[in-house]
Amino acid sequence: MTLTRTDQVGPAVSAGPTPARRSTRPSRSRRRKHLEIALFVGPATLVYVGFVLIPVVLAAVYSLYKWNGFGPLTDFNFPDNYVRALTDPVFVGAIGHNLFIVVLSLVIQGPIAIGIALLLNRRMRGRTLLRVIIFIPYVLSEVIAGLSWKLLLQPDGPFDAFLSTIGLGGFTKLWLADSDIVLWTMFWILTWKYIGFAIILFLAGLQGVPEELSEAAAIDGASWWQIQRHITIPLLGPTIRIWAFLSIIGSLQLFDMVWVVTGGGPAGATATMATYMVQFGFQRNQLGFGSAVAVILFIVSLIFALVYQRFVLRRDLAGSLTQGVG
Repeated sequence: MTLTRTDQVGPAVSAGPTPARRSTRPSRSRRRKHLEIALFVGPATLVYVGFVLIPVVLAAVYSLYKWNGFGPLTDFNFPDNYVRALTDPVFVGAIGHNLFIVVLSLVIQGPIAIGIALLLNRRMRGRTLLRVIIFIPYVLSEVIAGLSWKLLLQPDGPFDAFLSTIGLGGFTKLWLADSDIVLWTMFWILTWKYIGFAIILFLAGLQGVPEELSEAAAIDGASWWQIQRHITIPLLGPTIRIWAFLSIIGSLQLFDMVWVVTGGGPAGATATMATYMVQFGFQRNQLGFGSAVAVILFIVSLIFALVYQRFVLRRDLAGSLTQGVG
């Protein structure tokens, strides 16, 4: 009787609370995970929505009106703002200037930065100091750097005086006033300013290249140049492609250095899409038209980014995405 009673009561006592515990623990864990995600992602999401998405939407709305920034939106004129921008020779020239900087950045800045990075990656005396000196222009404020070059390149300024001192006075030019050379001058300033970032980025990428491969190639009789050409640079490919993407987007959205040094002049010879947008949108109080230019700039940058990611970064991103496990 006692054993039978114990057998009957035992399972009932041990099995009773089990279903309740299994149903509450997963739900509490899930709620806690969602709360943690909200706490970490929420602030960044609010900043992104407030300072990126909402301004983009407002710019798209303003671009549909002939608006000076004051009063209600009443004069709807779509697509006049877009037609005006795309048929303005100055704006078309500004697009050409952006593309000019894009091409020269890839063709000139890239190889120079890779070459300097390969040299600085070798063991040499003063290597750390050279890296710091090269990176200094990048950390300078664009305003400080731009004003410095603007003062240096003034007619009969310090740069012309330096050329005269070393016997090259015949090469002095109106560096910031001659429409035939001012864009090249601007590109030189941009190269001086931003090439340090490319070099540091490539140096970081070189740290991921296994030294064993270079040592094995050297043992087999390969020269330093052959090692760099057939081993180091191909393995540096992902870093080069990332830098090229950043360089393209930065060149398309170029504003601050050009605005400080030349203001887009002379006669629009260095105008970019961004300087054109600011000139009309804020200086001339044509915010509707300036917003249309901003939308065009956004679309051009977005198309470049999507095409580049689809055809160039596809191989690098193929193995970087992971799927959640349910």
